[in-house]
Amino acid sequence: MDVDEGKILAWTEAERLSFADLLEELDEQDWSAATLCPKWTVHELAAHLALSPRTGLKETIVGAIKARGDWDRMTADQAIEHATRHSPAELVAQIREDAGSDHRSPGAKPIDPLADVLIHGQDVVRPLGRSRPMPEQPAIAALEHILASPFWGARKRCKGVTMIATDADWSGGSGPDEVRGPLADLLLAATGRGTALTALTGPGTKRIGAHCNPPVEV
Repeated sequence: MDVDEGKILAWTEAERLSFADLLEELDEQDWSAATLCPKWTVHELAAHLALSPRTGLKETIVGAIKARGDWDRMTADQAIEHATRHSPAELVAQIREDAGSDHRSPGAKPIDPLADVLIHGQDVVRPLGRSRPMPEQPAIAALEHILASPFWGARKRCKGVTMIATDADWSGGSGPDEVRGPLADLLLAATGRGTALTALTGPGTKRIGAHCNPPVEV
């Protein structure tokens, strides 16, 4: 799917504002709950999304040095530090303030922030037993990007797999092993969320599960 940058930015803004709405519905206990990201509570994940449009090259270089070149560790540490310095209300305000920002981390593509908020929205709601609809066209654009990008790990995780959506007219990837399911669950599985595999069917689930962290047997 070819989408111009202006539309991607509009989708990202809408999803950030919707995510801020979601956060405002949560109580104190929810903010302390674990998410699908093992290192983050809801508070820390919200801090990550609030921090993302505010992280420049200098902060990235300093963070990378502290994390000894480990990008995931750097991202996790920066979010946790940001969460310690800002209350839930402050983080919600930051997300709203920067919802329309086109700033992104060094090396990121215009669509990466959209994929980030789509995925992390599910990371929050699913452990809380809530649902969060994922808009079809933004989800397709994000999923196609993730399958092609070297950054998200999906090239290895989904190698040899053809993904087929059951709630949209879409398929992607290539390979002998099919996996079928809702777009949201395909997106989560492609990014290593093993819990999404329970909503998917087909031999491709086993291949993907082997490359989740930790590996998932299906």
